Amino acid sequence: MKKALAIDVGGTKIYNAIIDEKGEIISEVEKHSTPKTFEEIKATFKLIIKKYESEVDVIAFSTCGAVNNQNTGIVGSTGNIAKEYPTLDFQSLSTKPVFVENDANCAAWAEYKIGASKDTTVSVMITLGTGVGGGIIINGHLLKGQNGAAGEMHFKMRSDKHRKCTCGSYDCFEIYTSGTGLKLTAEEMTGNKDITTYDVVEGAQKSDSKMLEILDRWHDDLANGIIGLANLFDPDCVVLSGSMAEFVDTKKVEDEVNSQIVTTPTRIVKAQAGNFSGMIGAALLALEVRHG
Repeated sequence: MKKALAIDVGGTKIYNAIIDEKGEIISEVEKHSTPKTFEEIKATFKLIIKKYESEVDVIAFSTCGAVNNQNTGIVGSTGNIAKEYPTLDFQSLSTKPVFVENDANCAAWAEYKIGASKDTTVSVMITLGTGVGGGIIINGHLLKGQNGAAGEMHFKMRSDKHRKCTCGSYDCFEIYTSGTGLKLTAEEMTGNKDITTYDVVEGAQKSDSKMLEILDRWHDDLANGIIGLANLFDPDCVVLSGSMAEFVDTKKVEDEVNSQIVTTPTRIVKAQAGNFSGMIGAALLALEVRHG
């Protein structure tokens, strides 16, 4: 059975593991802090690859940042990692084939192959964390766009320049539905700049009326964004992943979405492929593309 060395690259952590063509993790998962400098990041990759290269058929990167359609490198800057990172020549890191894909796309692929959207025709995955990522699969193919940047969740939720988003624009879906977005909503609704997402969630669990109201507003923002996505893509399901997904009342959102969309009713489901879905998706894509 063919195997991939999967490396998941985030702004704060790098994970790696060996994964087989069934999507099963067959080694220990190793964790590294993401170095601050480009040279140190490259050196970390080389150390990981040197250790496991002889045991695998392909090196598979799941990474922050938009990835080109040739799956060879980064096409746009990503604000949470060393600024030179997009210039990295990934293939130079190994004598084995190297495959690169955006982390949200990788996670979406893992869900499509072994998780919550398995056997669907059209699925949209939304990763709700500090920011928001997205991956769209149509008829067994990732929607990549003309240069690999499709699936970015930076469409407008309002037009009055109320909140500045991490992308530099205003009032994107991300700045309302991410963990950051929930905190900003809580600040606006309480006047307390020190309030955290944990305060909201814990308060809601204790039936605090104000915290429940804040969480309801967050759910409304999430539903409004999904309504637009559902009307565009008519998906079998929308998969929610990431650290904030556990706080979503999927039935509430699903009912709201299906009461307003003009397309076929859809399902809102939570991800099932696990915390390492990025690595799993990268491995499955790499083994399929490079060795399919």
